[in-house]
Amino acid sequence: QVQLVESGGGLVQAGGSLRLSCAASERTFVSYTKGWFRQAPGKEREFVAAIDWSGGNTYYADSVKGRFTISRDNAENTVYLLMNSLKPEDTAVYYCAARWGGILVTSTHYNNWGQGTQVTVSS
Repeated sequence: QVQLVESGGGLVQAGGSLRLSCAASERTFVSYTKGWFRQAPGKEREFVAAIDWSGGNTYYADSVKGRFTISRDNAENTVYLLMNSLKPEDTAVYYCAARWGGILVTSTHYNNWGQGTQVTVSS
């Protein structure tokens, strides 16, 4: 099973930026679609962004479109989420996930998950 490890979370002021990273333990990761999800306290886990195995196709939730950018470096076996113009409502635990196949936005379609990294945006 692919192991995923997120990093890069932290505390930032509104309007600031953070870049999350998700490193995979195995080379098979390069063939997987990768997604970022987030979960705020008391709320359900929600889709943020996804990128296919080639990096040629991406998809974003409306709430982050134009502010977040997902990318991947298959040579480094890592996927990134660059978050700009952060808002307090972006505060959540951010999870990296992987699936074999194309981009889907439902968390149940992803089989591999990281442990999550906390992002806190202060107003």
